[in-house]
Amino acid sequence: MADGGEALRLARLIALATPLALLGGAYLGQYAFGLYPCEMCWWQRYAHFAALALALAALVVPRGGTLVALAALAIAVSGAIGAFHAGVEYHWWQGFTACSTAVAAGGDPLAAIMNAPLVRCDQAQWQLFGLSLAGWNFLFSGAAALAIVLLLRRSEARR
Repeated sequence: MADGGEALRLARLIALATPLALLGGAYLGQYAFGLYPCEMCWWQRYAHFAALALALAALVVPRGGTLVALAALAIAVSGAIGAFHAGVEYHWWQGFTACSTAVAAGGDPLAAIMNAPLVRCDQAQWQLFGLSLAGWNFLFSGAAALAIVLLLRRSEARR
């Protein structure tokens, strides 16, 4: 059993590692394998950016439990968006957006727009074991947010 300080340290570590790993994976997929993000993918990233900033701030604040809790909330929001996005990809319900595009900077602007890949929110670009990236985000983010909350509760109970 972890004591209160150890539980808080582990919660901080999970709050930092989760958005770092998931954003790292997203950017690796985008730049190394051509998996361009749709609009709902960006929404998931925005929540992870917020979680990362909160987790970094929690590292410098001596009693950063509140910041870690807010990071857990941002991670949970990203997971919830991922669940919604996965449902759109599996055609369980309609999404809010149809598609988006990624335009490269520099060169001829018209050629860049005309040659930009069209990315649909309702079509998974990649799957592993039948789960899309949005589905994996839901699973990892949901598990991480739950773990952080449980560790924070343990930390508070031990004080």
